[in-house]
Amino acid sequence: MGGRGTYASGNNVAYKYETVDSFEGVKILQGIKGTGLHDLPAEAHSSNMYMKLHGDGTMNMLRIYGKDHYLKAEIGYHPEPQLTGNYKPVLHIHYYDKNFNRTDAAYLDEDTLKKYKKYMKGR
Repeated sequence: MGGRGTYASGNNVAYKYETVDSFEGVKILQGIKGTGLHDLPAEAHSSNMYMKLHGDGTMNMLRIYGKDHYLKAEIGYHPEPQLTGNYKPVLHIHYYDKNFNRTDAAYLDEDTLKKYKKYMKGR
């Protein structure tokens, strides 16, 4: 689980995340100590989704990757003040292009919620 434009381009890179558990077949990752990583990979090596948890064991972030290993979407449950006007956690989504540009946060539509609900641990 490396950096942007590396694995998807056919270049193997050193792992910067470790799998600490799984939920509904989705690997739960955390940054390897010393890497300072608190996010999730921009590309996937082998999975089509990765998850990051809050300290209480509930979903913080679920990243969804395409067959080309690139990040397509990120569902999160954390503050998004530009969406809500406050700092309370909210379930939302961002979409990504292949340059890792992302859309502003948006509320999940009903179809997307139905499709990914079972992966949203504790939500």
